[in-house]
Amino acid sequence: MRERIKETDQGIQGEVDVRNFDRMQRHLRDRGLIATDEIIRSGIAGGLALELGPGPGYLGLEWLQRTDETSLKAVEISRHMIDVARKNAREYGLAARVEYTLGRVEAIPFADAAFDAVFSNGSLHEWSKPEWAFHEIHRILKPGGRWYITDLKRDMNPAVIWFMKVSVRPAEMRPGLQTSIDAAYTRSELETILAGTPLESSSLSENPFGLRVLGVK
Repeated sequence: MRERIKETDQGIQGEVDVRNFDRMQRHLRDRGLIATDEIIRSGIAGGLALELGPGPGYLGLEWLQRTDETSLKAVEISRHMIDVARKNAREYGLAARVEYTLGRVEAIPFADAAFDAVFSNGSLHEWSKPEWAFHEIHRILKPGGRWYITDLKRDMNPAVIWFMKVSVRPAEMRPGLQTSIDAAYTRSELETILAGTPLESSSLSENPFGLRVLGVK
C-alpha cells in the first residue's frame, strides 16, 4: 500500500478549477450518482443540517429538495466555490433554505448543539486536522443528532479507479481525481483517527469506492 500523499487543505480555488469541478458534480447529479438517498436512509431527513465542504452544493440542494420543512447551513473553505453554490441554490429555487459560510471544519463557526445533523461527502481527505473536525462535529450536534461522512479510499481496486477516471467529465478533472485518491485514507487509518474522538462510536464501513462513517450523538 502506497503512503498517503496530502492533496490540499485549502479546497479548490481559482475560477477555472471551480468551474470544472462544478461541471463534474453536475454531471454526477444528472446521472443520479449524488448520495442523497443514502443520507436520507441513514435517518437524516429533517430539521437543520450542516454540510461540510459542499463544493458547488448539489448534495445539500438535492437533500433539501427531497425533504420537507428542512434547512441547511454549509461551511466551505473556497470563496469561489461558495459563489457557485449560491448560484446553484438560486437555480434550484432553494436560496431561502440554505446558507453558505466561509470557514474551516477544524473550527466550525456555529454554536454548540445547533444542528440536528451533519453530513459531508468527498472532503474528508482535505481536512488538515480530522481529529479536530470530529470534535467539532460532535460539539455542534444536538443530543440525538446524526452524522454521515463519506469519502474515497486510497486502497481502491485499480479496475475501480480506471472506471472512475473514464467516467469523469470533464476530462480535465481526471488528474484531480487521482490526487484525491492518493490523499484518501484506508479503513484502518480512519479507525485510528476516530479512536479517542467523540465520534469513535461511529459505524465505519466501506464499499469498492470509499468509506462511510455514521452515528448518533
